[in-house]
Amino acid sequence: MFQEYLSVIAQGIPTSLLLTVVSLLIAFSLALLFTILLSIGNKVVKSAVNLYLTLFTGTPLLVQFFLIYAGPGQFQWIVDSPLWLLFSNAWFCAALALALNSAAYSTQLFHGAVKAIPKGQWESCEALGLSRLQTLKILLPYALKRALPSYSNEIILVFKGTALASTITIMDIMGYARQLYGTEYDALTIYGIAGGIYLVITGIATLLLRKLENKVLAFERLDMRS
Repeated sequence: MFQEYLSVIAQGIPTSLLLTVVSLLIAFSLALLFTILLSIGNKVVKSAVNLYLTLFTGTPLLVQFFLIYAGPGQFQWIVDSPLWLLFSNAWFCAALALALNSAAYSTQLFHGAVKAIPKGQWESCEALGLSRLQTLKILLPYALKRALPSYSNEIILVFKGTALASTITIMDIMGYARQLYGTEYDALTIYGIAGGIYLVITGIATLLLRKLENKVLAFERLDMRS
């Protein structure tokens, strides 16, 4: 029975991984944009971004899933518009919820790394006649490298967050596990296998990310030795 359960639940692995990758790509792009806006935007723009961060970091991801999946259907103008082709698709809603949630947390990480840049580096760029945006383009990659260890944890959290996609009919790892439980009622074995799959994948991802961190942050170790 273990092998049969495993073969069924493992069918959801590609969906979970694809959902993770797509969500992270969208979230990373949004986080960069919001970080720039928080760094050089006016008060109105900063207030709008901070409101977004408060909403998506202050509410549960599960609630966000349901709001994005079921909420648009409450508005007739959305149902009658081309947007409904997207919001009626559970996969799109799951990816959007994960992306918006991750973008909020990633923005906090990236902006925090930008604020941690020594003041002298900003002043040096200013002395060269560079605008704040030009300076940010130079210093942002440096800040992102510093934020990588924390961002690695966010990547893992997004993958684990895909488990909630099954609540809106997505057949991912948990989706197949829930479906299997509905016929077999062997909760301990079925959900234990699902948990084991998540554990193995997160373990592999963690090892790969740690190697990436060591490679990317090698320049700091060289600076410390010198």
